[in-house]
Amino acid sequence: MTRAPDPLAPSGPLAERVVTHLAGLLAQALPAGLHLVATPIGNLGDISLRALATLAGADLLYCEDTRHSRTLLAHFGISRPLRAYHEHNAERERPRILAELALGRSVALISDAGTPLISDPGYKLVRAALAQSIRVSSLPGASAVLAALTSCGLATDTFLFIGFLPVKPAARRTRLAELARTPATLIAFEAPARLAASLSDLAAVLPDRPVAVARELTKLHEEVRSGAAAELAQWAAQSAPRGEMVIVIAPPAAADAVTDAAITEHLTGLLANMSVRDAAKAAAATLGVSKARAYELALSLRASGER
Repeated sequence: MTRAPDPLAPSGPLAERVVTHLAGLLAQALPAGLHLVATPIGNLGDISLRALATLAGADLLYCEDTRHSRTLLAHFGISRPLRAYHEHNAERERPRILAELALGRSVALISDAGTPLISDPGYKLVRAALAQSIRVSSLPGASAVLAALTSCGLATDTFLFIGFLPVKPAARRTRLAELARTPATLIAFEAPARLAASLSDLAAVLPDRPVAVARELTKLHEEVRSGAAAELAQWAAQSAPRGEMVIVIAPPAAADAVTDAAITEHLTGLLANMSVRDAAKAAAATLGVSKARAYELALSLRASGER
C-alpha cells in the first residue's frame, strides 16, 4: 500500500505549496504606492507570505527603528534600502516619502511590531498620500490589540482602542472616568513600570469591571491574566511583570449602562435651544451613546410635543 505523503514534512505538500505561492508573489511587480505592512509582534512565524513579498519587492522601506527592522529583514534574507520614519522625524521625512511616491515608487511602511498606524504616527502620511491620489494598500497581520481582545474572554462585539493611558495618576483617573459609560470593551497599551499604578486607578474608578492583562503576546512567556482590577494590581505590584502589556476592560454591565430615560432627560434640556440633530449629537458625545440612538429619542421627544 502506498502511503500518502505527510503534509507536515519539511519537503511535503504543505512546504511545496508555500514555496510555490511565495514564488508567485515574488514574481509579480509590486504596484506603485504606499504599502502598510503588518509585521510580527513577537513570533516571526506570524508574518504573511504577502508581507514577505512586499518587503522584498518595495523600492523603499520605512520603519520606526532601522536596527530593529534590519534584524527582521535579515532573518528572512531580505535586503532593501531602509529608512527611519517615526514621531521625531515625521515632519521632515513625510515630504521626501511623498516625493518618492509621486515618482511612481513603491514604498512599504512598517512599525517595530504589529500593524502600522496603531499608536504610531503613520496616519498623517496616509492622509497626505490619499490627498494626492496616491494608492494606499494595507496588508493585514499581527496586532497586539486584537490578539489581546480575542484571547481574554471579554466581549468582542464592540470595542474601543484608547492607546496608552495618561502617565500622571490624576489625568489617568480622569480619562478612565470619561470612558466609564462607553458601551464597549476598552483596550489600552501600558508600560510595565506603570502597570500596577494603572490597575490601581482602574480599581478605584471602575471597581466592578472584569479586567484582563495580556503580556508578551505570541512570545515565549505569553501570559493572559483575568480578574478584578484590584487583584491584578496586587499581582503587578508584587511580581513586577516585564514585557509588552495590553489591558482589556469589560464594558459596563447592563445595570450601569446609560438608560433611555437618562438620555431623554438630557435631551429635554438640549432641545430647548437646539435642533433634533444637534441635540442628539451633543447628547451622544456627553453620555457616550450612539448618535442614532440619541437621534431616535430626540425625534420621539419632539414628536410628543415635549420640546
